[in-house]
Amino acid sequence: MPNIKSAAKRVRQTEVRTLRNRALKSRVKTFRKKLAAAVAGKQKEAAESTLRELFAAADKAAKKNVLQKNTVARYKSAGSRLLATLG
Repeated sequence: MPNIKSAAKRVRQTEVRTLRNRALKSRVKTFRKKLAAAVAGKQKEAAESTLRELFAAADKAAKKNVLQKNTVARYKSAGSRLLATLG
């Protein structure tokens, strides 16, 4: 437990930011799973809309430095390749 006021504030801020970052990461993971499920179920329209949502969520996470730019690029590339398998 911090003894100094400013240190206590830093602890509170870190907790809030950790929760926010975890939510953003989780959102990206959810869209990746939804995309994989839609492709496995051969649902092209659902997969396309999920891919758009994945791109938006991933870009937002990269903008806030929750995920690295290259990680987001990799997720987007993999998602596009996955969607291309539907033809």
